Amino acid sequence: MSNEPTPAIGIDEKALKDINAGLAQTLADTFTLYLKTHGYHWNVTGPHFRSLHLMLEEQYQALFAATDELAERMRALGDTAPGSMAEMLELATLKDHEPTDDALQMVKNLQRDHETVAATIRPLAEAADAAGDGATGDLYNARLNFHEQTAWMLRAFAS
Repeated sequence: MSNEPTPAIGIDEKALKDINAGLAQTLADTFTLYLKTHGYHWNVTGPHFRSLHLMLEEQYQALFAATDELAERMRALGDTAPGSMAEMLELATLKDHEPTDDALQMVKNLQRDHETVAATIRPLAEAADAAGDGATGDLYNARLNFHEQTAWMLRAFAS
């Protein structure tokens, strides 16, 4: 936690620490998924190049915007956000590098990662709500919706 005083926002210090730990992991996983998606966007080839290239661009842009929301939520809750590759890699649960030339494997890797992040976020949203932090719960629920919908789109593409 940062050296700033604990915000007096009606959430106890232990709950804030736990919520920020969850936000840090979610941020790291989101950043990792952003990088992987962007890399696949650059390197996808094959008969579905254009549709995949455009779909992955939409996804990495949404993931990048989410990193800012997650980091700023941590700041609002009195903590510092991870800000280096080393910190992101230390906190992330997703594999950060899965090179492949196969477009279908790229889609399957991303589908699995979105499902993993969704499964990770669900209990964090519940814990934030239980601690009285509806704002973080709402942020998590928006992220959950994005990851579930994106996993569905990728599943549909791969089938």
